[in-house]
Amino acid sequence: MNTAAHPVATGTPAATTRDADGMAVASFLLGLPGLLVLNLVLGPAAIVLALTALSRGTRRRGRALLGLALGVAGLAIQAVLAVAGHGVLWSFS
Repeated sequence: MNTAAHPVATGTPAATTRDADGMAVASFLLGLPGLLVLNLVLGPAAIVLALTALSRGTRRRGRALLGLALGVAGLAIQAVLAVAGHGVLWSFS
């Protein structure tokens, strides 16, 4: 493999931390609109990204925790609306 094309090895601590920081920010950015739209898609994505970022030791722990909380809140809102009958996904009438 040509190392000139890939100057940073994927297993280095700096690359892992940078990837984890990106995942923490992505979880927050997916969890925020997930409160209003696409709860069933964005909520689990935010949760998975937040948990992965936390397990990899992100420096942006607060953003990862916010993404986790927003993802869980989005799913909870969807569940409450579905039980109340107002969260019907497809209604053609």
